[in-house]
Amino acid sequence: MLESFVAEVFSSLPRSDQRVKAQLYTRGLLMDGQRKSMQPMAHRLDVDHQQLQQFITTSPWPVRPVRKALAHKAIELIGAHVWAIDDVGFPKEGVHSPGVARQYSGALG
Repeated sequence: MLESFVAEVFSSLPRSDQRVKAQLYTRGLLMDGQRKSMQPMAHRLDVDHQQLQQFITTSPWPVRPVRKALAHKAIELIGAHVWAIDDVGFPKEGVHSPGVARQYSGALG
């Protein structure tokens, strides 16, 4: 089921190695584990984290067709209703977090 979902959503990726990494990345997001950053996901998948990192950050693939395919899949599965999509913010811990400026979160205000 995951393979067919990834094949449909990422069909616009021009290279087969990109589609393989898309499947790995999607599987990593769906696996158990609290942290969904590259290194913990790669550890759970038993792959080098750099290949996932490169796929997301520097590999040249068109984002718009993937988002469009994902939106069509969502409409197919749950129908066309009104959606509001917002990022999820988590409050930072403490007041001495290095490198963290004042934080805005729509959920927290």
